[in-house]
Amino acid sequence: MSTGKSSQFDVNHWILRFLAYIIDSIIPFIIAYVISYFAFVGLGFWGSYLLSFFLFGIIEVIYFMVMEVYYGATLGKKLFGLEVQTENGSRVTFGKSFIRNISKIFWPFLLIDWLLGIVMPGQDHRQKYTDRIAGTTVVSVKQSIFAAKPQPTSPPPPPPPPPP
Repeated sequence: MSTGKSSQFDVNHWILRFLAYIIDSIIPFIIAYVISYFAFVGLGFWGSYLLSFFLFGIIEVIYFMVMEVYYGATLGKKLFGLEVQTENGSRVTFGKSFIRNISKIFWPFLLIDWLLGIVMPGQDHRQKYTDRIAGTTVVSVKQSIFAAKPQPTSPPPPPPPPPP
């Protein structure tokens, strides 16, 4: 388990976080789409389109908060062996999770949050900007399920012959 501070920029860490985010966005998107399809029909295309993005952002923030507080990670993060923790290695609270996820309410804010985290690295290079404000970080806790499994170098020895 890696809970120490990362002192070196890790491209793979950010790629895994990005892929996890894409996977995690599917569930809130489907929920927001279904709700907006039935609830915003009378608003016309542009009205329903804009409200759908806002609804998606709210549902996404709630999804991320609940998953991080109760399970330590979202489904996407779990697939890639990542976990959200406080800087001292403990579980996040609803308040900290809200702060670190508020930028997900609208995708340009999230993009700025990530860019600030990458371009202006702090002491822990695994943090996006709102992670620094919340005192949280995303750490690698186990090998990703997508990583290649090590192959045995030699076959196991044959069993001993049975006694006479």
